[in-house]
Amino acid sequence: MKVLVATQKPFAKEAVDKIREIVEQAGYEFSLLEKYEDKAALIDAVKDANALIVRSDKVTREVLDAAPELKIVVRAGAGYDNIDLEAASEKGVVVMNTPGQNSNAVAELALGLMVYAARGFFNGKPGTELKGKTLGIHAYGHVGRLVAKIAKDGFGMIVSAYDPFIPAEKIEADGVKVYDNVEELYANNRYVSLHIPANEHTIKSINYDLLSKMPKGATLVNTARKEVINEDDLLKVMRERDDFKYVSDIAPDNGELLLEKYNERCYFTPKKMGAQTAEANINAGIAAANQIVNFFKNGDTTFQVNK
Repeated sequence: MKVLVATQKPFAKEAVDKIREIVEQAGYEFSLLEKYEDKAALIDAVKDANALIVRSDKVTREVLDAAPELKIVVRAGAGYDNIDLEAASEKGVVVMNTPGQNSNAVAELALGLMVYAARGFFNGKPGTELKGKTLGIHAYGHVGRLVAKIAKDGFGMIVSAYDPFIPAEKIEADGVKVYDNVEELYANNRYVSLHIPANEHTIKSINYDLLSKMPKGATLVNTARKEVINEDDLLKVMRERDDFKYVSDIAPDNGELLLEKYNERCYFTPKKMGAQTAEANINAGIAAANQIVNFFKNGDTTFQVNK
């Protein structure tokens, strides 16, 4: 068995060393492709791979077509919209993610962005505190749950959530109020933290109707995906409301325009930084390697996302 780690944004050396150790102890061959410049390099590397570990690298139908021996792809991270699930399923390739491994890193960044926005991006003018402010968590998964805990216990925020896929009693057990619909979540929270995936149901779903419902002094925090934002609607809200702020872990396609017009109320990290901590980097890589070994040795498909 050959396990290929293909990452344009490399894992930390410690993570690579641990992945190699896990793979070789299982009796498999380890192969590494880092900082590759184009898709052709990835296509060439996967030709004889049985397993593939990626980060944000795009595993397209073309890549899968070039990998006849491939049995499993693991995305070292939570999101997996960079992988063509339909093509993988057609070819009988199992796709997994590593949920929870990056969660604390993303949660801390979300709170950091909130602090940055509350303090006016450190522009020297008086800002506000997070204590006592309302925070809505849109999707209460691994990251959303941690954001709620840090915000409530660490900052003293008043936290609520909306997630139709999580039982209300489970959320309420964390001391978090539950809203029955997304409109109420936005209407009743000064801060909203986004943690929804990008799929056919959520792309461009954060629209004018939702954003315009947010109270005075509102801030939307996006550490999820840029695709879930209706960018034209966001621009309209920014134009109509001089109290509205948007901070994100990834710049929207109209980011330059937003920064040009509303730089005092917008901020985007230079590149997606949510999982960019040494701890998350190592944890996700190790989890990916262990999942591959468990898949081949035990048939374990616990974290499969293309069932």
